[in-house]
Amino acid sequence: MAETDTPPTTQKPSPDEAPSLLQRLQELRNLPAMQRATYAEEIKKIQDRLESLRSRDGSKAAWSTVQIARHQERPQTLDYIAHSIPDFLELRGDRLRGDDKAVVGGLGTLGSRRVVLIGHQKGHSLQERQERSFGMARPEGYRKAMRLTRLAEKFEFPVVTLVDTGGAYPGKDAEEGGQAGAIARSIETFANLTVPTVTVVIGEGGSGGALALAVADRVLMLENSIYSVISPEGCAALVWRDAAEAARAAEALRLTARELLELGLIDQVIPEPTGGAHLDHRVTVKRVMREVQLALGQLERLDSSERMRLRRAKYLKMGSFQVSV
Repeated sequence: MAETDTPPTTQKPSPDEAPSLLQRLQELRNLPAMQRATYAEEIKKIQDRLESLRSRDGSKAAWSTVQIARHQERPQTLDYIAHSIPDFLELRGDRLRGDDKAVVGGLGTLGSRRVVLIGHQKGHSLQERQERSFGMARPEGYRKAMRLTRLAEKFEFPVVTLVDTGGAYPGKDAEEGGQAGAIARSIETFANLTVPTVTVVIGEGGSGGALALAVADRVLMLENSIYSVISPEGCAALVWRDAAEAARAAEALRLTARELLELGLIDQVIPEPTGGAHLDHRVTVKRVMREVQLALGQLERLDSSERMRLRRAKYLKMGSFQVSV
């Protein structure tokens, strides 16, 4: 059969097809609402094609992304700071109980603007990971983040957060310290900030521990990062009573950046160096911070009331559904 006669559904997908489709989808979604409506049919076709490609990938691709997102050598918050914010001044403590090393935050200059940057730090060595609780924050960490955002509002600095956590710290001391309440207040605080806010999921975005720092005007994800309400292992243990079904759960959760962009839950996917971010920290940081600065530039052109209105609308429309009769 001639190549031109081959049905589209049997063609081998180009390795560049998914990224180009995602880029086009991002462009269309960034259009004003009235203009975007005229492209509804094209958006639907792109989403259908991406779904087709996702089905071909299967659970192995989703699980592979989970493993890359958790790679011990992926750049973490302190690596991003070292490569892009040389004058960073770290601020510690929640001014109530103590400091949480799982969350790093402070002031610095990104490009030409002063920012408040907050992010999870898992650690690269075993000793550092233990000291930082593998990036799983306690209430002190969320209170520190809220303190820094109030400082940002006082001086009208934009807020940038880097998310990389398996979830909130699950220990007894965290629960006794009011873990759930701290997460809820952090979400409320970020939702009501008047300054521009940008979040980047740089590795794992696990449950409320991630969401507490990720309610922002723009939410970006690295290509091989993940973002979900529960870990694949936790989901597998609950649904199939077997944590060994984690790969199957990863596919069902639709936790990859590509899938979350399709669902309209994030705003942009940032490509990683071939093989993953852990292979080239400098290039990864450069790409991420370039997109962060572009997003901040767009947000700064809006007044605070308009930013807050758009932020509210962004989250209210999530979870919408249609019922087929």
